[in-house]
Amino acid sequence: MVQHNELGKQGEQIAVDYLIKNGYEILERNWYYRKAEVDIIAQKGDYVCCVEVKTRNSAFFGNPQDFVNEKKIKLQVLAMDYYMNEKDLDYEVRFDIIAIILNKKNTEIEHLEDAFLYFE
Repeated sequence: MVQHNELGKQGEQIAVDYLIKNGYEILERNWYYRKAEVDIIAQKGDYVCCVEVKTRNSAFFGNPQDFVNEKKIKLQVLAMDYYMNEKDLDYEVRFDIIAIILNKKNTEIEHLEDAFLYFE
């Protein structure tokens, strides 16, 4: 398997473990709608969260969250609109990013709640 794919899978598992530890219920993993993949759909309280996980082995080329672009945001919004209607869920939707730097020396996790607000 390609090394960056393996790093991404490790990052997603770290993110799931982090969310569960912090009181989230995982509803879906790697959920697809058309061209959009939602890494994690989780619920906590009155929020259903679309969680984009970005994992890098260093911040040399930028922070992991810097790699979420406008096209990705639009696809995530479209996918979550469909998901909420399809599942007939009546909750607020929040778009989060979990940025992970994972290497042999350490693991850094940053959870950015309502992350897409910063892209407007």
